[in-house]
Parts: sequence; C-alpha cells; structure tokens
Amino acid sequence: MSGTASSVQSSVSPVPPSAAGRQLLAELREIVGEEGLLYNADELLVYECDGYVVEKKIPDVVVFPLNTDQVVQVVQACNRHNVPFVPRGAGTSLAGGCLPVGGGVMITLTRMKRILEVNLRDRYAVVEPGLVNVHLTQHLKGTGFHYAPDPSSQGACTIGGNVATNSGGPHTLKYGVTVNHVLGVEVVTAEGEVLELGGAVEDLPGYDLTGLFVGSEGTFGLCTKVIVRLTPDPEAYRTMLGVFETVADATRAISSIIGAGIIPAALELMDQGIVEAVEEAYHFGFPLDAGAVLLIEVDGLEVAVGEEARQIIELCEQEGAREVRRAETPAERQLLWKCRKQAFGAIGRLSPSYCTQDGVVPRTRLPEILEFIAESGSRHGIRIVNVFHAGDGNIHPILLFDERNPEQVQRVMRASDEILTKCIELGGSVTGEHGIGVEKLSFMSQLFTPDSIEVMTRVRQALNSGGLLSPGKMLPTAGACGMEHIERSHPGKQAAS
Repeated sequence: MSGTASSVQSSVSPVPPSAAGRQLLAELREIVGEEGLLYNADELLVYECDGYVVEKKIPDVVVFPLNTDQVVQVVQACNRHNVPFVPRGAGTSLAGGCLPVGGGVMITLTRMKRILEVNLRDRYAVVEPGLVNVHLTQHLKGTGFHYAPDPSSQGACTIGGNVATNSGGPHTLKYGVTVNHVLGVEVVTAEGEVLELGGAVEDLPGYDLTGLFVGSEGTFGLCTKVIVRLTPDPEAYRTMLGVFETVADATRAISSIIGAGIIPAALELMDQGIVEAVEEAYHFGFPLDAGAVLLIEVDGLEVAVGEEARQIIELCEQEGAREVRRAETPAERQLLWKCRKQAFGAIGRLSPSYCTQDGVVPRTRLPEILEFIAESGSRHGIRIVNVFHAGDGNIHPILLFDERNPEQVQRVMRASDEILTKCIELGGSVTGEHGIGVEKLSFMSQLFTPDSIEVMTRVRQALNSGGLLSPGKMLPTAGACGMEHIERSHPGKQAAS
C-alpha cells in the first residue's frame, strides 16, 4: 500500500552510538567525506520510508557515494562491522523496497547520475544508477533514439531503481519492461566485489545473470552502472481518447483491440474519479459524466498507423464508445500524456490521503477484478478510483481515505489485501511493477510453492550469504529484520516502526 498514510509514528530521538558505531562512522566519513554523510536525527527523518509510507524505519546512517569504488568501500566497511545495509534511489518505490528494516547503513546512489556513454551506432547507452529516467529521454532528443521504459514517475525515479523493481510503464504493452531494455549491469556484491553482468553485445553465451539481477530489489547486489538498449523513434504516432459510458464498455474495447491482432504502444484506462481529478487539474476537456476514458496510442510506420487507428476507432464504437477523439497536434498528444502520467498527483484534489495498489490479472479478467474492487470499496466504506495499464492487465486501484483516522487506515489495508488476493484467484499476481519489498511478503506463500520459495532462497543465499544486504525483503525466509546486527553496533537501539 502506498500514498500518504502512516499507521505508525517514527521516533527521531538520537541514540548515542557505541564505540563500534563511532568507528564505523569514522570509516564512512573517510570514504565519502563529511558532505557525503548524514547521521543526525533530523536529517535521517527524510529517509525513514519510500512511497510506501505505512511502515517506517529510520536508518542509522545515510551515505552518498560518488562512484563504484566508494560503494565498494562502504559495503566492505559494513561487512567488517557486521552492520546491515540497503541501497536507495529516489525513494519513489511503492512497496518498501528501500526501507531500512533493522536500521543500519542506507547507501543512497542519487549522486551517481552521469550519462557515461551514448553509442547510437550500436544502440546502447551506459548510465549510472542515480540518473533520473526522464533525463536520459531528454538527453536523447533529436538523436532518433529513445529509452523505452517510461514509468509514470519517470520525472523523479532513477534508472537504478527501475532496474531494482523491473519497472514497467504505459508503453510496456508493446515495448516491454525494464529487463527487456537492460543489456548489462555493473554490480557491487554483498561482500564488496565488483561484477560485470552482460554487456553491450547482444546474446552473450552463458546464463542470463543480467535477467536474474533485474528485479531482485536490491537483495543480490548494488547496481553501479547500467548498459541500456536504445530504441529507434517511431516514424509516426496516432494518439486517441475513447470516451465510454461505463468501465465495462472500456474493458470490452480493450479485449476487442488486442483480439484483432493490434498491439498498441499504450492502452491506459482512467475511470470517472480519475477523470474528475485530472480535468480539474489540467482542463483538457474530459467529459466529467463519462464512466471511463481509454488513452490509446499506436506508433510505427506512417503507412501502418493510420489504418490501425481507423480500426481502433471502429472497434471502440462497436463496444459502445460515445466518441473517440484524436490528438491532432504534438501539443495535444503531450497534454494527454501529461494527464495520464500526473494523474496520481491530481488525486490530492479528491482526498487528503490515498494508497495505490499494484496487481495483475489476465486481460480477459479485467471486468471481474474491477467489479470486485468496486464491491470491496463498498464493503469497507472506502472510495476507490482506478487508473491502470489496461493493455497488460496491470491494475492500480487507488484507495482514498484520511490518514488521521486510524480506523479508516485499517479498512484500507483490509480492502487492499482482499484485492490482491482476488488477483491471485483470477490467475494473476500481486505486483506488476512495484515489487514485493516489505509490503507484500505475506503473499509470496500464496503465489509460490514451498519448493519454489526454497529455490529462490538458495539463490539469494548464494549471492548474499551474510544476509546483511537488504534484510527482511522480498522473501518470507529472508530472516529477521536485522536488529541483532544493529544491537552489536548500537546497544539499546529500538525499531522505529
């Protein structure tokens, strides 16, 4: 669950470190300098959570390395003192993936943000993990190429964070998720060694260790460089907005489009609640009485996209679309995408607090899950609005509430659990792009057999044998929260949540 709610309050009372803690602090200061170190309680408060604010924990120290060598030295220092550590990017993750469970050292990679190389001829770029996603897009403008993964948070999220959670985005339907665009990574292991996985050359022999690393949520190592695939810009776009009386009509149109063999670049659904919020924010002219709108984009060769757009309009009308608007200018297209990508920011106009869920169902089961979401909201007295990647069944129900009311918070959490459980029952998953983190640990035993979890645990132990890297994340067998490690360096330290 994500948004602006918190069911717990964090303590920021400073705890005097032990002699061992002071020694570690001195070593970290030697590595990154005073300007690359935070350890005062008021400074650390900023890093107590990511976008999943229900659970909070203040790290003992935050360090900001500038290069791979400094990351190596920080990791080795943590190992010497037997203190847990966790990587962090921009903190936009929505499942507690960078929560410092048990405290310890948070290694924040946002100062490693350079574009190291762009090779248009071989269609790749080498970037550091702290590079904001949209900054690579802006850097590539005019070259004829782009980096395809475009999460809705791309104006803030980092490419290293995208690698950690295998992020998706509106254009996932046609172009795939992050792993489909990562050729290789430089990794600092849990013991402080540097590995090169993959490379700029396609189809390297051997095991796909790059694919194994992408989506591991910071439990296998710390990403310090990424080799990303560059995609040629399409020759032409057609961007349309289908207006429907009901969400059910819109979901039938989605099935008809895919069933006709058309794979749009994007297929995004916003229901009436979201339409109300974005219209108030951006004044695009959305019809406020529409039950749902469908943002559809096709791209490719000019000779093909015109015919695809014509077919899509016809299919939408057959499924009851009131109208299908076309973006006639680049400015209109950009405004449509602005409304979609900033929809979450506009939700503040509807409610003082909200949480965003992330589940996946087969496309054909979208009507069922949306009906269940509405029932769950009614049952728990919670208003729920929807905006999601309809083309690949990745839903994002947004539960509205007031975080000042603890009873509402509990109802929201119960509704969230029901929705994710229903996703599993319908043949889906509890996450499409936000990851497991700490939020969804309890669902892993529903998704996987004990044997499967044991195999994943063995892989993790092989790459993170000491358990100091990102403890308490992703797997229910990942061990305790790491408090025993903190006690050795900071006797008497209490969990903040």
